[in-house]
Amino acid sequence: MSGDLRLWQQQALRKYLDQSPKDFLAVATPGAGKTTFALRVATELTSKRIVDRVIVVVPTEHLKVQWSGAAARVGLSLDPKFKNTDALNPQYDGVVVTYAQVAMHPFKHHALATAKRTLVIMDEIHHGGDAKSWGDGIREAYGDAERRLALTGTPFRSDDSAIPFVRYEETGEGYLVSRADHTYGYADALADAVVRPVVFLAYSGEARWRTSAGEEYAARLGEVMSPEQTARAWKTALDPKGEWIPAVLQAAHTRLMQLRETIPDAGGLVIATDTTTARAYAKILQQLSSTPVAVILSDEAGSSERIKAFDASTDEWMVAVRMVSEGVDVPRLAVGVYATSASTPLFFAQAIGRFVRSRAKGETASVFLPSVPVLLDLASKLETSRDHVLGKPDRPKEGWDDDLLAAANKKESERDLQERSYESLGAEAELDALIYDGSSYGTGTLAGSDEEADYLGLPGLLDAEQMRALLRKRQSEQLDRRDAEAAQKQVGEAAASNNTDTGGSGSNVASEEIPRLRKELNTLVAMAASRTGRPHGAIHTEIRTQCGGPPTALCSAEQLQARIDYLRRW
Repeated sequence: MSGDLRLWQQQALRKYLDQSPKDFLAVATPGAGKTTFALRVATELTSKRIVDRVIVVVPTEHLKVQWSGAAARVGLSLDPKFKNTDALNPQYDGVVVTYAQVAMHPFKHHALATAKRTLVIMDEIHHGGDAKSWGDGIREAYGDAERRLALTGTPFRSDDSAIPFVRYEETGEGYLVSRADHTYGYADALADAVVRPVVFLAYSGEARWRTSAGEEYAARLGEVMSPEQTARAWKTALDPKGEWIPAVLQAAHTRLMQLRETIPDAGGLVIATDTTTARAYAKILQQLSSTPVAVILSDEAGSSERIKAFDASTDEWMVAVRMVSEGVDVPRLAVGVYATSASTPLFFAQAIGRFVRSRAKGETASVFLPSVPVLLDLASKLETSRDHVLGKPDRPKEGWDDDLLAAANKKESERDLQERSYESLGAEAELDALIYDGSSYGTGTLAGSDEEADYLGLPGLLDAEQMRALLRKRQSEQLDRRDAEAAQKQVGEAAASNNTDTGGSGSNVASEEIPRLRKELNTLVAMAASRTGRPHGAIHTEIRTQCGGPPTALCSAEQLQARIDYLRRW
């Protein structure tokens, strides 16, 4: 019955067939094979004459084509071009439609789902709560369907919009929690080698900008600051006219070239915030890449064909606006650059899901991202399973301040207004930390340095445990090296303090030492974060509270040295 299925798929199928439920929610991490499981359910039900029609509902137009092709491979003929004005072609076993399509004419789709005994498969069912019209539409259309199978890799939302056809249960504490009928999380899939290990490379650096009043500001990505400052520092880093994003794209391209030595067709994906920056990033990459750079815009005709063409090629890079990330299914993607201000757990999980699909034993994935607290937190919790909570009065904010989320994700009209009151002055890039398996491995290395190249040169074929062991070994070596440098520095300072001909105090540090001191401080903070599990920003805040002074980016050499000394005692 299920010899060609993975173990989790076999278990879920057995559970489904034994229970024969009207509604069934299967939660499986991106890349685990939800489509294969669902189509196996469909073929079992159609072969046993339990249902006579199959309808698949998906969030994007591109996924209609993918589902239709997958169904054809198991003997089901589903029409991906069905329109609300069409009559169902009797030569097909069913149709593939989008949530938006159903919401536009729910009564039409209700008629399709009830004219025959129908199995409705709702892919990424959490989208049923995206808009009231979508939720109302699928409730109206499929409330009377014979069977409903809901699928998602991310069964959580950051709001109280109930997901249709999902079971919620009382917790006894005054709120409701979603319950899946079968769950297969990323940690499970990683242990089974069903998905790739993901190494996150978090880049920090000082960002500078000027307001309309002429005031100039500087802040370091990763430090705790106001929502407005974080949004502007983040946006400055992502500015294609600055220094940060070109340096990170160069590092990502270096990593991709190294991976292609062992994975010849490995590809990279940059997820951009909007179409303008997507095209600008593509121009930068084109100067690095030896193959054409594909630009995929979800609102343009032919995007599905361009994705398929990139998947079938061995080209190096693709750039997509953030809205298309969930519709991109290119298994050879192994390097990602998270160059967007989107920060919800739902979007982050779906975006990282583009890189975890395993094809061969030992393949690893690398994702580059800004060293912003919310993203670092999401990266460290990649393996944590979540449920959708409704009505919790003290619901924690999903990663960061709501005001910051609003500021970072401006609508285009609002962004135009912001542009007139804000000018990016540039940002430096530093490899701040590697995050893997929930642990942070501090680096504190400048972009383009030998140390950065060492980290970018991680082997491309390592299983999860091998990657964990290698990173721990490198972290230990780095700690030993830093300790030796600190000891040597103390010897030098002692010698300088005994020199009466220097014309100044041996404790004073020349202003040209500021970049080196800032790098040393950031390295120590990253190491402390790795040891304690605390966010980098929280440690920076504690040091500033104890030592006084401005944010790190504005510190003098003496202030930086004081913070370094405090951390060494700490």
